[in-house]
Amino acid sequence: MDTLVDFLLNFYGPTPYLLIFGVLLACGFGIPLPEDVVLFAGGLLSYYGVSNLWIMIVVSMLGVLIGDSVIFYLGAKYGRRLTKKWFFHKLLPDDRLNAVQKKLHDQGNKVIFAARFMPGLRAPIFFSAGTLHLPYRVFLFYDGMAALLSVPAILGAVYLFGDELDKVVRWIKRVEYGIVIVIAIIILAVLAKWYITHRKLRKA
Repeated sequence: MDTLVDFLLNFYGPTPYLLIFGVLLACGFGIPLPEDVVLFAGGLLSYYGVSNLWIMIVVSMLGVLIGDSVIFYLGAKYGRRLTKKWFFHKLLPDDRLNAVQKKLHDQGNKVIFAARFMPGLRAPIFFSAGTLHLPYRVFLFYDGMAALLSVPAILGAVYLFGDELDKVVRWIKRVEYGIVIVIAIIILAVLAKWYITHRKLRKA
């Protein structure tokens, strides 16, 4: 991350915003660079006074949501055909895709929200959501709500406590893990309720 920040500190004006936007957009396509690292860099640029925090939040939100929407669109438009190509199996094996699609089918809205906090599964989940033709407005609402929590939180935390970055990283990880745990508990509760109800109906 230091290398990325050092590189961005050489630019002024709109260039840092465009670079952060472009990298976040590329992250949406699944390049091997954690989105959080880019947001950390954006927060540090605001901390060092190179960029305005509020503009950086807006630019980052756009980069995140447009990137996610492109993946969703590719899934909706070409998903069925792409899943049959050999190169796709290298990127996303059948067992992983099937597991993601099953979760989406059972708990679509919650999975879309939780995907924002699961970097390794984010792109497959959003692609699968498009392939399963989840309504785009539903996808955008839940992905947007999750991004509205995570993006300003990361940028703001780094901006406010840039001199204590290690503490910020630990705090963000705790928050993200906490959100995932809460969502997992909700999903388990829903499944337990469904199982109990289904069992009672079978006995009746």
